[in-house]
Parts: sequence; structure tokens; C-alpha cells
Amino acid sequence: MMEKRLEELRREFKVGQAQLEELDQRRAQLRDTLLRISGAIQVLEELLSQEAQAHQTLDVVEEPETQMVATR
Repeated sequence: MMEKRLEELRREFKVGQAQLEELDQRRAQLRDTLLRISGAIQVLEELLSQEAQAHQTLDVVEEPETQMVATR
């Protein structure tokens, strides 16, 4: 009777180990995915910031020209 229970527990233990290993793999994959997404977010934020700075520079350059035309 105890031997039978011991075998059942060993089987359950192996199943639990396999599930834990699978979860560890899924966690690693999810971490990698989140790192890639984070990198993409950072790149897009930097590009948007550069674009906004470029528009501000253009606005400053265009503003005096508009004033000059208006005074003529």
C-alpha cells in the first residue's frame, strides 16, 4: 500500500517538475518579447522627439520670414 502511494507521488512530482519547466520557458519567452517591445517603444519615442524638435526648428526659421513679408 505504501509502495503504491510512493509511486503515485513520484509520478505527480515528475508531472509537477515538467509543468514548472514549461512555465519557466514561457516566462523566459515572455520576458524576451517584452524586452523587444520595450526597445521598439524607446526607438519610436526617440524618433517622435526628433521629429518634434525638427518641426520646432522649422517653425522658428519660418516665423521671421513671415514677419519680413508682412512688413514689406
